[in-house]
Amino acid sequence: MMKRSLHILLAAISASCLSVNAHAQGCVAVRPMGCTQPGNLESTQIMQAGQFQFSGAYRYFKSHRHFVGDSYQEERATAGTEVINVAHSVDLGIGYGLSRRFSVAVNLPVISYDRSSLYEHYGNSTKTNPDQLRFHTKAMGIGDLRLTGYYWLLDPAKPHLKGNALMGLGVKLPTGNSNVQDDFHKRKADGTDSLVSGPVDQSIQLGDGGVGFTVETQSYLQLTSKMSLYFSGFYMFNPMVHNDTHKSEVASITQYHSIADQYAARLGASYFFTKAGIAASLGARIEGVPAIDIIGSSWGFRRPGYIVSADPNIAFFYKKLDITIGVPVAIYRNRITSFSDRESGKHGDAAFADYQINATIRYRCGGKHAHHEMPVSELKPLEISK
Repeated sequence: MMKRSLHILLAAISASCLSVNAHAQGCVAVRPMGCTQPGNLESTQIMQAGQFQFSGAYRYFKSHRHFVGDSYQEERATAGTEVINVAHSVDLGIGYGLSRRFSVAVNLPVISYDRSSLYEHYGNSTKTNPDQLRFHTKAMGIGDLRLTGYYWLLDPAKPHLKGNALMGLGVKLPTGNSNVQDDFHKRKADGTDSLVSGPVDQSIQLGDGGVGFTVETQSYLQLTSKMSLYFSGFYMFNPMVHNDTHKSEVASITQYHSIADQYAARLGASYFFTKAGIAASLGARIEGVPAIDIIGSSWGFRRPGYIVSADPNIAFFYKKLDITIGVPVAIYRNRITSFSDRESGKHGDAAFADYQINATIRYRCGGKHAHHEMPVSELKPLEISK
């Protein structure tokens, strides 16, 4: 029986990043693409020449906790004026091994957003909205496509290898609609209802409208035959300033939606239960949107901020099939001041989720070594037949 590679194990447990999708957990518009999904390294892990991997990564969250800085705005929940975003997405991926060190992948998210609020419609006040009516806007469709190439710094076939790092460079294409429109409820002068079409909030737009560039690193360090440390990091550069979606019709610094950078990182430890074909990991993750982009101007409307989460995951392995499930739980949230906030001296708020549900399924086929059986006794470094 062939031994399953430690690299495959670690990837499966580190379970987190390679989807160009997800998005932010709420009003901070992190797209579904940076360390937001389980299946961190599996998408490109030790793929043989000619081998394919097909994956689907599901993500769910409900954001409704409003923060200004790291201060929770409990009064929003008490008054019932909080904004609630509910997100479902499936990131579809195909990876292909050009060699055991070099692989390529394409990812495309399919997204469904629902946003309910008072302020975008009749308003939060009891004067304009005496019945405190809440209405919904929605967005559904594909998100932004990502193409990525990956390369192992060390040859995975090297005997007794205790650690390695996978580097990734990619491009993000604006295939998602960045100007989704829906109907908003407004009061007429006589108090009757009317519908006004307009762009939905930036947090539920399907794309950001810009061409971006991504840098990733994913690595592990083997401590014992069953335990390892993992790290993954992701940064997306968005050099374009803003898209054509209006936040306001009034000329100002926030008239259009900003095309913002985003980032994510994960760090933790994983343990492999050899005979059961199960792996578990526990770590921390951070994901967010910076106030200032590294390249280009930060002009435009954005809600920058970040969320730090405890990040437990469990993975199941059976022959060519891997399944990973994770439930990151928020432990710290911060809506930082944006570029426009700093210009105006104000500090806007944003809503965050309490937790996410992430689930990824992967299937490999083709190549000379597409079949990976679970080890019976102990986990050993990668074994590749010559």
